[in-house]
Amino acid sequence: MNRDLVDFDLTVCGIEELPAHCKAGVTHVLSILDPEREDLTAFGAYGEHERLELRFHDIVDPLRGQIPPSRADVERILAFGRDLLAEPGGCGHLLVHCHAGVSRSTAAMTMILAQAQPDRPAADAMAEVARIRSKAWPNLRMIEFADELLGRNGALVAAVKDRHRAYAKERPQIVQFMIDNGRIREVEDLID
Repeated sequence: MNRDLVDFDLTVCGIEELPAHCKAGVTHVLSILDPEREDLTAFGAYGEHERLELRFHDIVDPLRGQIPPSRADVERILAFGRDLLAEPGGCGHLLVHCHAGVSRSTAAMTMILAQAQPDRPAADAMAEVARIRSKAWPNLRMIEFADELLGRNGALVAAVKDRHRAYAKERPQIVQFMIDNGRIREVEDLID
């Protein structure tokens, strides 16, 4: 585990992967679920841990019948991260998950790492999340709120957009997927 940005272990995953981490010594869990999703049972096998559960859809602009991530949601994620950062070093393990471990969870982990190292380039936080989770595609709406709240003056947004571009080069089909799913804002600069 690279402890260059924080002195605790980091995991990003999707719901289906949660059982595989029950013996990993997870001390803090950030769960981001769709509002209609039933409660998860996987955490019964985790032992004692702090857990924050948030419920919103993985969208970047308001869509009828869906709940977008809000500024208040991002404030709660950052508060959870601050509480973890205030604990004694070297004894924590943060697991962040969403449905697939691709968008909401990687956005949350990116902002927590950017918050942990305010003097480091935002690209360092994004690079660490991409190292942890190779399919990271952080939710732009969440990152926009975090950038503002952390006073990053667009640097966090720029780092995430760079990640989107790099990922789209590796997997060009993601551009059409995002367009089809109402997330054109994340790929508009990638469309010819």
